[in-house]
Order: sequence, then structure tokens, then C-alpha cells
Amino acid sequence: MDWDKLRIFHAVADAGSLTHAGDALHLSQSAVSRQIRALEEGLNATLFHRHARGLILTEQGELLFDATKAMNHRLEAAVARIRDSKEEVFGELRVTTTTAFGSMWLAPRLPKLYESYPDLRIDLMLEERVLDLPMREADVAIRMKEPSQADLIRKRLMDVHMRLYATPSYLEANGTPETLEDLSKFRLICQNTSAAQVSAGAALVRELLTYDVGSLLTVNNYFGVLQSVLSDLGIGVLPDYITQDFPQLTRVLPEVESKDIPVYLAYPEELRASKRIEAFRDFVTSELAAQRRSMAS
Repeated sequence: MDWDKLRIFHAVADAGSLTHAGDALHLSQSAVSRQIRALEEGLNATLFHRHARGLILTEQGELLFDATKAMNHRLEAAVARIRDSKEEVFGELRVTTTTAFGSMWLAPRLPKLYESYPDLRIDLMLEERVLDLPMREADVAIRMKEPSQADLIRKRLMDVHMRLYATPSYLEANGTPETLEDLSKFRLICQNTSAAQVSAGAALVRELLTYDVGSLLTVNNYFGVLQSVLSDLGIGVLPDYITQDFPQLTRVLPEVESKDIPVYLAYPEELRASKRIEAFRDFVTSELAAQRRSMAS
């Protein structure tokens, strides 16, 4: 297989245009077109549907694009490992975690990481979907359960609990519940049990909804729940790691909490020697240790 033709095919499939791919590769449109035709002839397959608005991959093209994406990720990982030096931390680091943890805990702390490593470029991917680390969809992950994928190095960072919080102003205006039955006098803010979330959080919400809740507001992520609570809308079901950054929140019904939610940091075995991974792992570990000390004092 001609690697150069595959490289050109990957650029065209990614851009959806011969012209844009040519610009990225510093080749003329005609040169790109010739290479694609030659690749199609060699494979005896049509890789693109040609439309006036651009190119669309055929089924055979999709199969080849999946393969070139995997190859590209492997090459990027190899290049990153080669470039990582003992003295410097630089280059792109793709970090995936949940929307809640990434937006409410990790992102506010990233300035400290950039202060130490100004040449590091973070690509932060916040979603509930578990990305495939061995296939290099991301370099490192922080997940709310132990990763099940093979060939991963994993480190348990902490345990999280879902708890009930409200603002002092909301409690002053509406009173403070003393039992779960008292929720009939308050508005509960939580994720819908059908929304993507950790199972322990959904289980707590289902338990709370067995009581006669006075009013209900559901949001599809914890960041929205937090903003609603801060706006004095009600009592929210939130992860306990936010308490340091939002000390104005008051815990309600302190005997109520979810089961332990383990938090893991994981990355592919092949990136064991990466200085970028090491720097990020040490940074997260240090920040969590500082938070534990602050909460204990």
C-alpha cells in the first residue's frame, strides 16, 4: 500500500474537499485528485461520492478512513513519545473527563498547570461517553468508574459522593428540611434519572423522588444543577468535590448521600514514559491532595 496516497486520502476525507486538502498538504487540486483516482483504481473501489457541495465517503471509504484515523493516532502517539524529553513538557495533551468534573473542578485549576508548563497544549474533551484510550481517541482520562479497557495504566484518585446542597439565602427564605419527608415543602434540582450520569447518582435521585417532592427541576448535567442552586432555585443534588470552590453552599440533610463513586485517572500503557502524562498526573494528584488538606482543616 502506498503510504503517500493514504496520507492524501486521509486529508481529503477529513476536509471533505480536494481543494482544502490540497491547501493543507501544499499540493494542487489536480495532484490530489490524481492520487485519489490512483488509490481507487488500486483498490478497485469508489471511495467518495462526488457532489457539488463536496465529497462524501462511500461505505468503502468509511472503512478506509477508520483505518487511516487509527494509523494517524498511532503515529501522533509515536511522535509525541519521541519528542518528550527528560527536561521539557510540551505538545498537545488530549484529556477526556465528564462534563461536571471537567467544567467544575478541572478547568478552574488549569491555570496552575499552564504556569508550570507554558508550552503544553490541553485539548479538553468533556462528555459522558467513554472514549477509547487504546485507540488514541484521547491521551488520558478521568472517569467516575474503573476503566474496563485493557492495556491501560490506572490510578484511583478519590471517591466522590452525591449530596444535597442549597444556598444560605434559599434556606433563609424557605426553611431547612430536617427529614426526607420535608422535601414536600421544597424544590429539588437534579439530573433526570434517564440522563447520562454515574449510576450511584441516579440511584440517589430515584430514592429522593420516592418522597413527595414539592417541586422539581431537572437539568441534563451537574453544571446546570449547580448554576440553578446558586440562583436560589432550590436544593440540588451535587458532587461533593465542588464544596471547596463554592464554600457558600450549605449541605442539607447531611445523613443523605450516594454510595461511593470511585474516580480513576487512566492512560494507555504505550504512554507510560510520556512527560506530558506524568506532568498532568502529578498535577491532578497534587491538587486533590491540597483539596483534602483544606477540607480537613
